[in-house]
Amino acid sequence: MEMFYYLVFGGLGAVVAALELSKNNKDRINTSPAFSSFKNNYLLVYSLMMAGDWLQGPYVYYLYSTYGYGKGEIGQLFIAGFGSSMLFGTIVGSLADKQGRKRACVTYCITYILSCITKHSPQYKILMLGRVLGGIATSLLFSAFESWLVAEHNKRGFEQQWLSITFSKAIFLGNGLVAIVSGLFGNLLVDSLALGPVAPFDAAACFLAIGMAIILSSWSENYGDPSESKDLLTQFRGAAVAIASDEKIALLGAIQSLFEGSMYTFVFLWTPALSPNDEDIPHGFIFATFMLASMLGSSLASRLMARSSPRVESYMQIVFAISSASLLLPILANFLIAPSNVKGGSISFSGCFQLLGFCTFEACVGIFWPSIMKMRSQYIPEEARSTIMNFFRIPLNIFVCIVLYNVNAFPITVMFGMCSIFLLVACFLQRRLLGLADKPKIEDWAMKERDSEAEPLNV
Repeated sequence: MEMFYYLVFGGLGAVVAALELSKNNKDRINTSPAFSSFKNNYLLVYSLMMAGDWLQGPYVYYLYSTYGYGKGEIGQLFIAGFGSSMLFGTIVGSLADKQGRKRACVTYCITYILSCITKHSPQYKILMLGRVLGGIATSLLFSAFESWLVAEHNKRGFEQQWLSITFSKAIFLGNGLVAIVSGLFGNLLVDSLALGPVAPFDAAACFLAIGMAIILSSWSENYGDPSESKDLLTQFRGAAVAIASDEKIALLGAIQSLFEGSMYTFVFLWTPALSPNDEDIPHGFIFATFMLASMLGSSLASRLMARSSPRVESYMQIVFAISSASLLLPILANFLIAPSNVKGGSISFSGCFQLLGFCTFEACVGIFWPSIMKMRSQYIPEEARSTIMNFFRIPLNIFVCIVLYNVNAFPITVMFGMCSIFLLVACFLQRRLLGLADKPKIEDWAMKERDSEAEPLNV
């Protein structure tokens, strides 16, 4: 069965290479040297920020367990992180619109570096503080950087379509290549060099410090609504009104929460799904395979967004439908494939079947990120971009906290079924969003028809 992992990884790698090498003029967008310089600077910073995040991920649970904490205590630490992102992260992230997005990005670096430093202490209270800081940093990572990019892109007068290039490349590098390299580098530090489970957190702090230096030296500041008359409560109220008064923004928030909620739940479920009888599976290699599948998705997204048709609102319906079907595979495997009662050993046939479905889901994740970024840039008003984006994360964080708290209360098939239903709902909401996006065009065409009929004939 070990050969199966290499076949899947090699197959995905070959497809990604073929997609990237076979791009023609239709798949590329002609840009300017000034934009290329701007894009490369952002991609360098974003990659360093994501390296700081990815290096920590595989070792958080492991570090807590080496300090002697049990599953329940570790679960509380994780819940604290998501709860912090929901409460404090929403406030700090929203300040980016008023105090400046560059300043918020620097705050992310400082907050996450402090979170890394707390990992040196085995004391539970210190580790809890680190999780709170990490939750705040996560909110900034997924709002401040994108808000700065969109505002700066528009301020410099670049074409709107060029944003899709930066989005797709950022996901291809930050959520794909950097994730794989970070996993291998972390493995080198912990296993090969035997530097201990804290070493990846120290390395992450170094990458974050380098990224912060680049931000401070090369980024200019931009704001959403810098007016001094608006306090934080007024900002929140304005963001809430924007979401409530514009159905497109509300739909976008619901779609994002449903998809990301399913994605984070999948992160907790894939290991027990592939090894229900404690099978010996290569977690690091499977993680790298998932990231390669994500790279495949982002490569497909860059091709799709480079063309005028199909539109993002259209093809994302298919993406959500496929992702929903892919998370149904564990349920189908449970009914169609006889379960193995043998403890240990290598991955089962059912596990291989599910792994292919999980890779499909990760490819959908790779398409989702740049596509949702593009839709956010189109529909979310600039003056409250960071605030609204952090509002979107509130239901997401509530959902993940509930799942974490009840992860052992339901069978794994029920959890996957719930995620599949959420993704199907996202598909229907995306269809509604497509209809609303087309509505102004239909109304404009109807008005022109009426105007032409009303014009008197010139004799």
